[in-house]
Amino acid sequence: MKSIPKFVAGLVAIVLATFGQVNAQDAQEKATLSVGDTAPDFDLPSSDGKSYKLSDVLKDGPVVLAWFPKADTPGCTAQCKSMAKNGPKIREFQVSYFMISVDSVEDNTKFAEKYSADFPILSDTTKETAKAYGVMSDYGFPNRHTFYIGTDRKILKIDRKIQVATAAEDTVTALEELKVDRAEAT
Repeated sequence: MKSIPKFVAGLVAIVLATFGQVNAQDAQEKATLSVGDTAPDFDLPSSDGKSYKLSDVLKDGPVVLAWFPKADTPGCTAQCKSMAKNGPKIREFQVSYFMISVDSVEDNTKFAEKYSADFPILSDTTKETAKAYGVMSDYGFPNRHTFYIGTDRKILKIDRKIQVATAAEDTVTALEELKVDRAEAT
């Protein structure tokens, strides 16, 4: 029996990931980070034309990193729309939040513009940060995981069961459970 070409297997995996059908247990077994671990630092370009370094962003409060597989795919689009639509609810907390993928800055910028994302989408084109966070699949794209990182760079929570349509609401619930401070009214 001939084996399936790797690119076909990769396409199948992308389709499954975008519809939220990746086996969460398999993804969990590959993860190298746990709650309480120190989050790897990074310095990545963003859809807003800036670069963000974790250690710098943490000076403003906790950070939420929402990894996603591929810009402009159905599941990732639903996740981005949820985050954009409900951004004001997340901004009620003293937190910086980002979506992050291994797509190019250009692809993520178009993606952010298309869905009116009012938050930065980070690009990890080298995949080094994705590997450091243990989110890379065998097919060359990240699994959909969200990391909540405290100001001391310790991982407070890892969500490996993302519901794309309610990603923002679930983020708000997690921030409430983690007792993240509310932002001061301006």
